[in-house]
Amino acid sequence: MLFVYYPKCSTCQKAKKWLEEKGAPCELRDIKEDHPTAEELRAWRVASGLPLKRFFNTSGLQYKALGLKDKLPGMSEEEQLALLATDGMLVKRPILVGDGFVLTGFRPAEWEEAFSRVGFHPPEWGEASR
Repeated sequence: MLFVYYPKCSTCQKAKKWLEEKGAPCELRDIKEDHPTAEELRAWRVASGLPLKRFFNTSGLQYKALGLKDKLPGMSEEEQLALLATDGMLVKRPILVGDGFVLTGFRPAEWEEAFSRVGFHPPEWGEASR
């Protein structure tokens, strides 16, 4: 799995700890140092089935400074993807990319459901969750 995160983000830190506790093997990628490309974001959006807006960090300073709440509706998907690819701080984090799923933000129940759906059952979940 690929875990795209910002190390200084408290939510990302919680998600990373959660993954470590589950024994989930992940490749770590700092979203600020190595931000996603437009091609990656396009593929992740398609694989996730989520609207592109879910990939924007709507609570971030950059999002607000650029006035994106008002600008995004008038932009094409390609323009939005290109914009997202310019700055990792515009991208919702963390992002977890695995075989059969792409998750944005950290919601433990959603992550557990995705793990179960693809057959990843950490030992502490026990036999009942299988």
